Amino acid sequence: MKAKVAERGQVTIPKALRVRLGIQPGTVLEFSEDSGRLVAAKAETEDSIEKIYGCVGRGRKTEQIMNELRGIL
Repeated sequence: MKAKVAERGQVTIPKALRVRLGIQPGTVLEFSEDSGRLVAAKAETEDSIEKIYGCVGRGRKTEQIMNELRGIL
């Protein structure tokens, strides 16, 4: 598959590749160079909530957690 680079450096990824690779609007791509080839890979994006979800509270009540966060022991 081929794609032409536009005046502003933009390239349209062919639909067949977007569908096969799961690239949707908003997908972040990371670009690199490997032996003269341009390589694009989906970047690992971490949702800050997903990163900490479930790491607090095990065995503690919400009030206790909130007091600890507020500095009230």
